[in-house]
Amino acid sequence: MRKLLASLALTLGAIGVAHADLEGDPAAGREMAQSCAACHGAEGISAVGMFPNLAGQQASYLTKQIMNIRDGERVVAQMAGQVDNYSDQDAADVAAYFANMTPNLGQVEADDEVIARGEELYRAGDMAKGIPACAACHSPTGQGIGTAVYPALSGQKTDYLVSTLQDFAAGERANDPSAIMRTIAAKMSDRDMQAVSQYVLGLH
Repeated sequence: MRKLLASLALTLGAIGVAHADLEGDPAAGREMAQSCAACHGAEGISAVGMFPNLAGQQASYLTKQIMNIRDGERVVAQMAGQVDNYSDQDAADVAAYFANMTPNLGQVEADDEVIARGEELYRAGDMAKGIPACAACHSPTGQGIGTAVYPALSGQKTDYLVSTLQDFAAGERANDPSAIMRTIAAKMSDRDMQAVSQYVLGLH
């Protein structure tokens, strides 16, 4: 497991450097980002569970996702045509705009048993299933690691996170370097996905 995480860190670290070199300008991204508000909220916090919060997300991660959607490497039906004309700099500018916003602080209402399982997975993983701790890549407070293109998870919508894990598990989303999230998600039960998603909603 340690070798897996070390290899992952090296792979994503190299990718992160490429995106980190592209400096985004929040002011330049502000106007382009206005069209995003319909789904992601005027303050980057979505009102709909299936649309992710973008406020406070790691800029390097958002830049990569915008580019991947633009280039067809990640298919998101609701995003069809939205970023087709973005340059790399446009992607970085919009990402910087959302990254500078105040992130969501979620309120958890799940049962104690669900939260306990979510915390276990997030902080320790499940060695019996071969699931590493989420905190190893997404940080103990769920803020992610921008230099490695690890996304923030803190306060993210539970419906969106569960759907994302399901897509990774099914191989329907495949823009994760070295297939790391596909490998991990495939080992998670529906209960595991729900539990960790509930836990990170209130993590900050």
